[in-house]
Amino acid sequence: MKKYLWIIWFLSVGCSSVKITDVQKTDNFSVRNYKTFDFLSVEAGGDAISPLDGPTYKANVAHVKASIARYLEAQGLQQASSHPSLVINIGVVVNEEVQTRQTSFANPADRTVYMGQRNYHWNSQEVEVGKYRNGTLTVHLVDPAKNELMWKGSAESVLPNKPKEVPKLIESAVQKLFSRLP
Repeated sequence: MKKYLWIIWFLSVGCSSVKITDVQKTDNFSVRNYKTFDFLSVEAGGDAISPLDGPTYKANVAHVKASIARYLEAQGLQQASSHPSLVINIGVVVNEEVQTRQTSFANPADRTVYMGQRNYHWNSQEVEVGKYRNGTLTVHLVDPAKNELMWKGSAESVLPNKPKEVPKLIESAVQKLFSRLP
């Protein structure tokens, strides 16, 4: 039974997909109403980003920016650092999560061994099965002339353990998120 729980956990983490958690826009907003765009500085947070993640974090933010820039350029916008008509604010949060399972008296491995005393009892409890990192990407599109948030969207996913798989996940997240952009 324990073996099967590990397989289910591995498949759920290994085959994780991007989930769009929030998309909101103002009335009459369309990205085609803008000619230029630029990025604000990126803020990151969460309990799973450490100083050791610095180079990896910076590379991942560069992938996010490049994916967004490719999408907006395909829509006819150009990146301009001087007086852009649309400003993009990116937020990244990474949290470490603990996967647990409930012990069962039916599973012999979960029961305590009888030691010859009759004054014991057994309680079901949650036990840690593994840990994983959950990441959330939030994108705000702001009109600097109006100083108004025009569109926002958030996507989340379990992050792969192998850093080389993260750019593909980022591309998928940006593609899913921006497919909801008017």
